[in-house]
Amino acid sequence: MAFSHTLAGPVSRCLAWLLDLFVIGALTGLAGSIFRYAGYLNADIALAFATVCYFVLGIGYGIAMEWYWRGQTLGKRLLRLRVIDRQGLHLQFPQILVRNLVRLAVSLPVCYLLGATVCFLSPRGQRRGDLAAGTLVRGLPTGVDPDRDPLQP
Repeated sequence: MAFSHTLAGPVSRCLAWLLDLFVIGALTGLAGSIFRYAGYLNADIALAFATVCYFVLGIGYGIAMEWYWRGQTLGKRLLRLRVIDRQGLHLQFPQILVRNLVRLAVSLPVCYLLGATVCFLSPRGQRRGDLAAGTLVRGLPTGVDPDRDPLQP
């Protein structure tokens, strides 16, 4: 049996990533303001905590949100995107972990240039994290939800 999914385009994926980056930036800014008070005691320790916090929030946000919202972060949810298994199944935690850890590795050289190139060249629009985890990003159809009231007891 074959399943067909509408795959997310590069523009919608990029916009979702930018929204998520804004959320991560806001959380990091909040944490930074907390660590700024610690900077009065020792500026180097405060900077170290802020740097570690940025990486923990950057990776932890994607992992936590995709696990909690079954393949969606806030950006993906707003743009009606969802990460699914290559076979169309719900994600497993190891897949979420792999795709988000690979994002960190890919972001280091030239800020996603290599990752964006791979995504554009992939026939299914997969970035390196998707290829490693066996996942796809699909666009959710727009439309009216069915009337579920007759189905409820």
